[in-house]
Amino acid sequence: MTDFEFTLADRIAKIKSINELYDLEHNAYISFSGGKDSTVLHYLIDEALPGNKIPRVFFNTGIEYKLVLSFVTEMAKNDERFVIKTVGKDIRKTLDNVGYPFKSKLHSKKLFEYRKGYPCKSVQGYFRKTEEKYTLSCPEKLLYQTEKDFTLKISDKCCYEFKKYPAQNYEKESGRRVCMTGMRKEEGGNRFGISCTVFSDSGNIRKFHPLAIVDEKFINEYVNKNNIKLCELYYPPYNFTRTGCKGSPYSLFLQRDLDTLEKLLPQERKQCEYIWKPVYDEYRRIGYRLRKDNGQQSLFQEL
Repeated sequence: MTDFEFTLADRIAKIKSINELYDLEHNAYISFSGGKDSTVLHYLIDEALPGNKIPRVFFNTGIEYKLVLSFVTEMAKNDERFVIKTVGKDIRKTLDNVGYPFKSKLHSKKLFEYRKGYPCKSVQGYFRKTEEKYTLSCPEKLLYQTEKDFTLKISDKCCYEFKKYPAQNYEKESGRRVCMTGMRKEEGGNRFGISCTVFSDSGNIRKFHPLAIVDEKFINEYVNKNNIKLCELYYPPYNFTRTGCKGSPYSLFLQRDLDTLEKLLPQERKQCEYIWKPVYDEYRRIGYRLRKDNGQQSLFQEL
């Protein structure tokens, strides 16, 4: 048995066991992003649970690439399990109100908490306001954001407004309280510590991440062996490795992403400039992830 076959058998067994325990057929839905991982999950669930009626729910936030929306819409034409929910929020007004993403979810969250006056050591330590040393700390280049004269509103609330809250509303409407995703530990960031199953304080299962432990090699082999069609963005001339929110300030390779959009999807490039303008302006001002106005190369930070 190859590593791929072993992992596949293990994941199918895991899905079947969770289904036996928690009746995924009637209690769960797949949060379908239109990306490679969620597409693999869609087919893997069918392989483990043939004939299942589990909804595949896509939340159309207005920040997805048009080719992703087209891909999901096309799948929905041939599969009634696909549900497209339009969030319908004004993106810029919402971001102006709750705060913009900056650098990473961790940084955005810590900065929001710091500026709210949270006294906990993890927040103070992240910005080196205590004598304790933390493995994850704010880059020196961004410490100026703790000063009072920095006025750009930053938080990690973007995902809540456009994804988590709409998902919670769907759960209330449908009665399906178990969210299944294609998230993987290997993607890093906040996903590094995810577990396959997540439970509420009352002991009820809330999330199921069947792909949490698999790597990119497994994902690609599954796609190839099953001749799975992905969103057009994964193929030439685009060659995206990840989709998601277009022009997201969280991208480590934001300048490269925008250069690609400028060449291939110029209208969506313009939309990115409008949506994320306050963050892009700040990135360019300090030479972080985006080129400065004078054309100097962008500076990439790993943390």
